[in-house]
Amino acid sequence: MEKMWSGRFSASASNLLDQFNASIMYDRKLYREDIEGSLAHAKMLTKQQILTEDEFKLIEEGLMQVKSEIESGAFEWKISDEDLHMAIEKRLTDIIGDAGKKLHTARSRNDQVAVDFRCYTLRKNLEIVELIKKLMKEIVVVADKHTETLLPGMTHLQHAQPINFGFHLGAYLSMFKRDIQRFESSYERNNISPLGCAALAGTPHNIDREYSAKLLGFESVSVNCLDTVSDRDFALEILFNISTMMMHISRLSEELVLWSSYEFGFVELSDEYSTGSSIMPQKKNPDVPELLRGKTGRVYGSLIGLLTVMKGLPLAYNKDTQEDKEGVFDAVETAELSLEILKEAIKTMQVKTKNMNSACKIGHLSATDLADYLVEKCDIPFREAHFITGKAVAKSEELGIDLSDIDLSHLQEIDARISQDVLDFLVLENSMNARKSQGGTASIRTKEQLEFFKKYLEGK
Repeated sequence: MEKMWSGRFSASASNLLDQFNASIMYDRKLYREDIEGSLAHAKMLTKQQILTEDEFKLIEEGLMQVKSEIESGAFEWKISDEDLHMAIEKRLTDIIGDAGKKLHTARSRNDQVAVDFRCYTLRKNLEIVELIKKLMKEIVVVADKHTETLLPGMTHLQHAQPINFGFHLGAYLSMFKRDIQRFESSYERNNISPLGCAALAGTPHNIDREYSAKLLGFESVSVNCLDTVSDRDFALEILFNISTMMMHISRLSEELVLWSSYEFGFVELSDEYSTGSSIMPQKKNPDVPELLRGKTGRVYGSLIGLLTVMKGLPLAYNKDTQEDKEGVFDAVETAELSLEILKEAIKTMQVKTKNMNSACKIGHLSATDLADYLVEKCDIPFREAHFITGKAVAKSEELGIDLSDIDLSHLQEIDARISQDVLDFLVLENSMNARKSQGGTASIRTKEQLEFFKKYLEGK
């Protein structure tokens, strides 16, 4: 079978061009979407009496055989076929004869690939959402156990105020919830059918785009064919959504790396999700979170790559957009594996609560509480209270103790207005639980937040 477009050419394509031009070695991943799109197109052509019922039956049976051959590994992929569309159509025609040549009536590879790639991307949006939810559920399980476990909350990676570990994990639940919303929003916005746009301007054949869209599960059809065949916003969106999600994963991964070090000692990753050193027998390396950090950059590269491909392209379809798929395929596979392995790493890690609590005794985490006490109980302006608290911190440093352990007598030497009740304000647990404003770290508020996420994940 000659190439479909070879009619106006007097010489065959060179082997070098076949290698350079072909996408079949990676776009064959879309075989399922391509066959589903072809079946919907054939059903529509039959409904519109462009194909006969007998021709449709032949096409349907032939496509099912092609699908079976692909899934069994019997199908032969050839670079000379250029892409999966031509490979499938060629095999279909081999099986059923001339009826196979009629399948391409009223469509182009331009709208065909747009359908296939869009269907794949829409499906992956929803599958990634489910993986995020599974990760969130494991985070909730861990967070639920530690709504009273003290942890030093940090700014600038410096000890700032006492929080609880469940509250800290809740911050990542918020991030991942936003990720879900982005994927769901992209699905809704891009759930439109390109089928029937043909090369760029529609087709003179009497087709029914709404019917084929319904068969494929699209919400509606696209408005402008010229835009549709060259649109790759849906691919850019899933890359952006994955990149943002991986950025969140990378932030959590960085904390897991820090927390699992001897200097922090807040968690220990399980042996199942750690590795050793080839030379240092004592090592237990946090390779999973380190790789997650690294793979984030890989995904960013795919996003920037496709943005660069699309920059400055004139309407409508251009061969440049053949470069749209490999980055998306790689990013999707990276996202899926990353979500799965992070879920398991968190599920199996050990939380070292004693080390977390001990770390709260470093850095004078209740300093803000002393300042608040001076404002609330002693009617001292905040700026003056800030200065007095600084003197108290300096005294604690001089004594080699944490501010939460300072004696009342030392505080009264700094300012006589301070009385016995100040000591309650300096207790770390009290400091954490005092922050009970909505969204705060108090245990009661953390539990409320976790209940919110539980209901969200249950679809309530």
